[in-house]
Amino acid sequence: MASVDSTTLSVSGRLRSGDLLHAGLAVILLLGVWSVGGLEVSTGKVSSVEAMNGSTVLLPCTYSSCIGIKDLHFNWHFDDNGTMDKLCEGDIPMEGVEPRVSVFHDRVEFVGSSKTNNISILLWNITFDDQGKYICFAKNPKEKNRNHSAVFTLRVVDQMREIDNTLTVLIVSVLGGVIGLTIIIMVIKALVVRFLLKDDEKNKECLVSSGNDNTENGLSGAKAENKGTPKA
Repeated sequence: MASVDSTTLSVSGRLRSGDLLHAGLAVILLLGVWSVGGLEVSTGKVSSVEAMNGSTVLLPCTYSSCIGIKDLHFNWHFDDNGTMDKLCEGDIPMEGVEPRVSVFHDRVEFVGSSKTNNISILLWNITFDDQGKYICFAKNPKEKNRNHSAVFTLRVVDQMREIDNTLTVLIVSVLGGVIGLTIIIMVIKALVVRFLLKDDEKNKECLVSSGNDNTENGLSGAKAENKGTPKA
């Protein structure tokens, strides 16, 4: 009886271990799918811009989710030396529905659209005090409130820096000269080949014409037959 109980316990332990293993694998797979298709926000390939004092700047931000969104919440903050000033916030009920947006800054304008997954804003008439980091944040309740943020840096200057294009102009000029010289060489080569072909054709015509004249005059390559003097 004791052996039966121990065998039963051993089988039961194996089953429990197998169940736990399967459950663990399922959780890992679910977490992997959730992380791959999860919510992401981006401020673009260039995450900073330099703009002149008094100009208007676009602060770009887009979101994406392979799983989809529902009641997506987003906001923009300005990092003012460690103090986070909220510029605007909004909610998108579902895909394709335009967001309900609240703006908390008199020089901020929301210019995004849910049709393009865009939650960008404009900052009008910027000053040197606007220089710093801007954080775009989004949270998706459909993904168990998964959230993500991206940073965009603004630098304000008196005047834009002049870019020295001397090297670029020099490179373009050299390449243009090389290409032009190559084209000239190809044209000359084509003309020379054409002239040589015409000259060769003329030589052939002369040889044929000369051969015909010699044949008619009895001066062909074959030896002429010597006829005997007729007897009297």
